[in-house]
Amino acid sequence: MFLRRELWRRGTRSAAAEAERLILRRGLAGGAPPAPPPFDHQPRPYAGISGDEILRKRKTFLGPSLFYYYQNPLNIVEGKMQYLYDENGKRYLDCFAGIVTVSCGHCHPDVVNAVVEQTKLLQHTTTIYLHHAIVEFAEALASKMPGNLKVVYFVNSGTEANELAMMMARLYTGNLSMIALRNAYHGGSAGTIGLTALHTWKYPIPQGEIHHVMDPNPYRGAFGSDAVRYAKEVEDHIAYGTPGRVAGFIAETFQGVGGAVELAPGYLKLVYDKVRNAGGVCIADEVQSGFGRTGSHYWGFQTQDVIPDIVTMAKGIGNGLPLGAVVTTPEIAQVMSQKIQFNTFGGNPVCSAGGLAVLNVLDKEKRQAHCADVGSHLIERLKSLQQKHEIIGDVRGRGLMLGVELVTDRKEKTPAKAETAVLFEKLKDLGVLVGKGGLHGNVFRIKPPMCFTKADADFVVDAMDYAMSGM
Repeated sequence: MFLRRELWRRGTRSAAAEAERLILRRGLAGGAPPAPPPFDHQPRPYAGISGDEILRKRKTFLGPSLFYYYQNPLNIVEGKMQYLYDENGKRYLDCFAGIVTVSCGHCHPDVVNAVVEQTKLLQHTTTIYLHHAIVEFAEALASKMPGNLKVVYFVNSGTEANELAMMMARLYTGNLSMIALRNAYHGGSAGTIGLTALHTWKYPIPQGEIHHVMDPNPYRGAFGSDAVRYAKEVEDHIAYGTPGRVAGFIAETFQGVGGAVELAPGYLKLVYDKVRNAGGVCIADEVQSGFGRTGSHYWGFQTQDVIPDIVTMAKGIGNGLPLGAVVTTPEIAQVMSQKIQFNTFGGNPVCSAGGLAVLNVLDKEKRQAHCADVGSHLIERLKSLQQKHEIIGDVRGRGLMLGVELVTDRKEKTPAKAETAVLFEKLKDLGVLVGKGGLHGNVFRIKPPMCFTKADADFVVDAMDYAMSGM
């Protein structure tokens, strides 16, 4: 509140710039900054082009829509498990996992070995020929699915997976209307941009017959954690805003880009019934929350005690490989045989070998249980930090899929946009890389590689405490 009064008194036109100047002038908490945990890895000396030159070439040869983190973007040249290294050899704790993509850990030896060995034999062939890697991977993946979710389609990304799932829903039901949640992110292609419901990610182009219903956000939602009232709103929307019959409903169980929002408890079970009664199928977007990251369950939708009709996944499935998948029932899959359905790189031998290695690593190293254990410790420490710092409005999530929402006023829940930007830079300087989310970019997304330890968790919280104490 003092910072806000200072800004008002000075009548600044640039709140963000003034906030940064004031905070940096005051400095951080007294004493030495927290040190990262010991880690036994020595990065190779980097002899490539500098970050400044990379940025210049990037601006010249890559699309101008690309954005980067930090005022002085990092040139990351090496990674090992939960850590990243820049061109100068500085070590950073990766708390964002390449946007929730690195599941096993950077350059995990089992995954690297599987990819290298397959690359030596055969880099590419398509599904017009037989190859063992794709069926072995599909069988292993299907074994992780509940119910009759047993047919796998491999694609290259979460966006592709959601595109295919939406087409399946429309073909199978014969209906057109799709329902998605506000605050959702399902991709940026011409089709999935319609499902996405954050204006910062949407271009002004036709977006199809897609309806967005209220976000069941326990922190910011109009009905708090009351799943019954949110579900009633979906029922009303189907009755008043659609022909009464819908193709499908899609939702992330934990909204990622929207700011690590876990849906109100019991919401999906109620909504799935209403959607199916209206002729639709239910799609779970597990692009970020799958593969044991939540700790309590292997799939995010299992936290809501439901079984979807279609599940989409990507990111953690490949530990960084360009890989995604759609898993559905034999009945729904059959509709795709009306025409030719084909993906040149879907089921590529190298990606399939790497994907199977990921599943094996997560099982062998018991990463789901590890996420539950470390995540519980981290949440407890973050909630203690919330008691100390008024700027922390909400701590949410489970396992290693967490969000910390920053506000300038806890009662009004006013997004702390300027303060978040400053803290984001300071955490980087301290060696901690977090993500940002939410419509206003005021949520720290903490979703590290699943080899992240309790010592790492303590370092993150200590770094946040150190940075916030200067405010």
